[in-house]
Amino acid sequence: MANQKPPVSTANSSGEMDAIVEEAPSRGLSGMALLVAGAFFMEYIDGTVIATALPQMGITFGVSAVDLNIGMSAYLLTLAVLIPASGWIADRFGSRQVFTVALAIFTLASVLCGLTQNVPQFVLMRIVQGAGGALMVPVGRLAVLRSTPKSQLIKAIATLTWPALVAPILGPPLGGFITDYASWRWIFFINLPLGLIAMAAAWKLIPNPPRDVRPPFDLFGFIASGGAMLCLVYGLELTARHDSTWPLTTLFLLLGVLALWTAIRHMRHAERPMIRLDSLKVLTFHVTIFGGSLFRMAIGAVPFLLPLLFQVGFGMDAFHAGSLVLAVFAGNLAMKPATTPLIRRFGFRNVLLVNGTLAAFSLMACAFLTPSTPDWLTLAVLFFGGLCRSMQFTGISTLAFADIPRPAMSDANTLFSTAVQLSIGMGITIGAIGVRLGNAVAPWMGLDSLPGIGYRMAFVLITLMSLIGLVDLLRLPKNAGELVSRKPGSAK
Repeated sequence: MANQKPPVSTANSSGEMDAIVEEAPSRGLSGMALLVAGAFFMEYIDGTVIATALPQMGITFGVSAVDLNIGMSAYLLTLAVLIPASGWIADRFGSRQVFTVALAIFTLASVLCGLTQNVPQFVLMRIVQGAGGALMVPVGRLAVLRSTPKSQLIKAIATLTWPALVAPILGPPLGGFITDYASWRWIFFINLPLGLIAMAAAWKLIPNPPRDVRPPFDLFGFIASGGAMLCLVYGLELTARHDSTWPLTTLFLLLGVLALWTAIRHMRHAERPMIRLDSLKVLTFHVTIFGGSLFRMAIGAVPFLLPLLFQVGFGMDAFHAGSLVLAVFAGNLAMKPATTPLIRRFGFRNVLLVNGTLAAFSLMACAFLTPSTPDWLTLAVLFFGGLCRSMQFTGISTLAFADIPRPAMSDANTLFSTAVQLSIGMGITIGAIGVRLGNAVAPWMGLDSLPGIGYRMAFVLITLMSLIGLVDLLRLPKNAGELVSRKPGSAK
């Protein structure tokens, strides 16, 4: 069942869609994928770019920088709550319309964020901005998935995954640069011309295929899934805070688990749920949701841990630390041209297992860095890690949709987007917990005198987590995702 090729749909609408896909020229595909990737970059980077601008923003608003963390939290929580509804909205109103409106909401809210005069106004605009982002990312990905032939899916997904890898690394230094040489308000104003260009391009490049008739809005499913995401993401964020209390953190996590159980139960038994879980019966999708999420958590922890290791653990200045971390970005870029040829040459299973092991070793290598490690060696370790993580992230994201029938793409995409949002939030939390555990365990092991030992122990933790995720990949057959990895025009 799990390994079988997806059935060919005979429905009228999906049949028309298949015709559209097969005739889609590569130029149009590349243009749409680049447009959606650019929109993704705007959305992802706005989640991290204000981190280094918080002190100056606090001066403007007359509050401490810590008090402005609520602006980052409100943005991420809005994403978490609204993403589960994105598939229904896209199917109901059309990908082109929803994506363009999402861009408009995001762009307008960005400008209003730059014009705010106090904290309540800023938080409100961040919530509106998060609403635009919650629709922009999954709906944009869905448009690309529906319009991309299987043979070109690796290239398209590689383009779409690039912002998720790069934005967390470029966000903080970019925010610091804009803040130092202009004003924190320009962090948001710069989205205006970019957003307007993207909206004009979206109306031309995003296809508008015939829409399926969707069932009525599943209000109970939306409340249950949204409540689960809200409580889990906020509870995980509280776990990473030093000023949070364990009773409050535990309460939110328990409420999140209860709401998630309720949502899953509802989706399994409801006649017309908001998100169907049928995609989990496809082995390749199932593996990328569960084992793949462990790897995404490890990736999410790296941009959080590396700057802290260099600055707090090793005493480097921000510029020196930022220069080293850019090696990860360089590795991500360098791997992109090789991703498709390697997967087509060796297959998903072999690439993900071998590369996943190398990625785990690159994480472990970070635990052995010291203040006396030569910069060239540190750069080499981080560059190699960027190469491996880029390949693994793209491979897992592509394999997720390799065997999903086109009519089921909307539900699979929504489920995948929800899992990604959770795993990214959990990655930062796992990193913070790892630092705490490392600082607690180091004295027992006689390692407390080593510089940055808490952060180095955290890298050991996320290494183990990524290795556990590899175990799930062993379930993949040798020909996993062959519809995607096969070269265009090759014999079936």
